[in-house]
Amino acid sequence: MYNPQLETFLCVAESGSFNRAAEKLCISPPAVIKQINLLEGSLGVRLFVRTHRGLQLTEAGKSLTQDAKYIIQYCKDSVTRAKNAMENSGEVIRIGTSPMTPAQVLVDLWPKLQENCPGTKFQLVPFDNTPENAREILANLGRNIDVVAGIFDETMLNLRQCAGLEISREPICCAVSVHHRLARQDRLTVPDLYGEKLMLMRRDWSHYVDLLRDDLWKNHPQIQIVDFSFYDVNAFNQCENNNCVLMAVEKWQYVHPLLKILPVDWGYTIPYGLLHSPAPSPVVQRFLQAVAKATKSNNL
Repeated sequence: MYNPQLETFLCVAESGSFNRAAEKLCISPPAVIKQINLLEGSLGVRLFVRTHRGLQLTEAGKSLTQDAKYIIQYCKDSVTRAKNAMENSGEVIRIGTSPMTPAQVLVDLWPKLQENCPGTKFQLVPFDNTPENAREILANLGRNIDVVAGIFDETMLNLRQCAGLEISREPICCAVSVHHRLARQDRLTVPDLYGEKLMLMRRDWSHYVDLLRDDLWKNHPQIQIVDFSFYDVNAFNQCENNNCVLMAVEKWQYVHPLLKILPVDWGYTIPYGLLHSPAPSPVVQRFLQAVAKATKSNNL
């Protein structure tokens, strides 16, 4: 489904040597070089600079490295989904899962969902949470994945071209390294964050985050706000490695083992629920109605 030379390219990029890549791939170095030459020729770009110190990726090579990982994983996932679709029959809801989008909320609702959706099967579809995947998956919900759990608001839904079913309002919390001075506390006040670097998603990503941002800028200039553009494991790694504070929600408590998520007394919340297609299939519509009913029952 994709050019197998991409896997050879990634192996060379990670190994930094044709010879080491050949050893990993169990083929000869000339065969590796031939595949790279063919790939460069077909793409019309130079991927490596050959020097006496070894191989170095060009800017084109660096760009392709990230995209190749996405292409390969997406194709493998497509094959898996096709096989699962062939094996499954009846009403199947495909739930996309990643460290940032756990399906635990549906596990908690499972007993009531069984009552309202008897016979419905659930298929977990893992995916790598990258900016490219987020754009592709959320803009095409209903094609390979039906629902994804996560935080959202109207701004984000419009940006990603999808719809959302709110299940709860999650308090906006802060994540800190277990070695951070604040990790000794069970709850934070806003003054506790004075002198800290607080990582917030860039402006216009979420109305709710922007409300918090504006409040801090106006009333608490002692907090240094650091913008970032995408929630993934790298953001959590940056928080831990740089001893920053990261805006988070409690449902992400298992994303990074060295981070502790703490509630803050600022009173800000953000919607949490299921992202789905603006025009869901009848099967997904019935499922969403069952989730809404189960959620309402839990809140009574």
